[in-house]
Amino acid sequence: MVQASVFLALGLVLPFAAGQIPQVGKMLLPMHIPVLLCGMVCGSGYGLIVGLICPLLRSVLFGMPALFPNAVAMAFELGTYGFVSGFLYSRSRWQCVAAVEKCLIAAMLAGRAVWGMVMFALMAAVGSEFSLSLFLAGAFGNAVPGIILQLILIPVCMLALHKAGLVPFRHTGTAKTKCS
Repeated sequence: MVQASVFLALGLVLPFAAGQIPQVGKMLLPMHIPVLLCGMVCGSGYGLIVGLICPLLRSVLFGMPALFPNAVAMAFELGTYGFVSGFLYSRSRWQCVAAVEKCLIAAMLAGRAVWGMVMFALMAAVGSEFSLSLFLAGAFGNAVPGIILQLILIPVCMLALHKAGLVPFRHTGTAKTKCS
């Protein structure tokens, strides 16, 4: 619970590194990093909870992201990130850098799909349109720098946590081959 609280605090504070500029935040995705890490370090349940709470709490405390529709849709997206990253990582045959990368990619795709469905539903509820081109631009086009940052930074963080003895990389299968 303490570790999950630290990840939640990081999720609230890291966006300040983007200077509270929405365009920079949408490119670097600073809230996503602690949520993805939380899922892998603390487990899928904590990852889900931290992901759901983080954007909503940040919206209430700091006014960014805007509560509706952004923070609401992000809560579902980040909740999915935390759950999927934790679920897949805990069940991966190898818990190493390669497993981290695979879990990240799956979690990012699942989270973006959930974000798109929620945005579509929210926009339809208020009589606005959320097209496929808006989804692609929001989920992938604007987010490429943040996606690259996550794919580099999160495995490095997991490796550092492993070296510090805070996260085990363990082989959960029976084969004697190395992780690739």
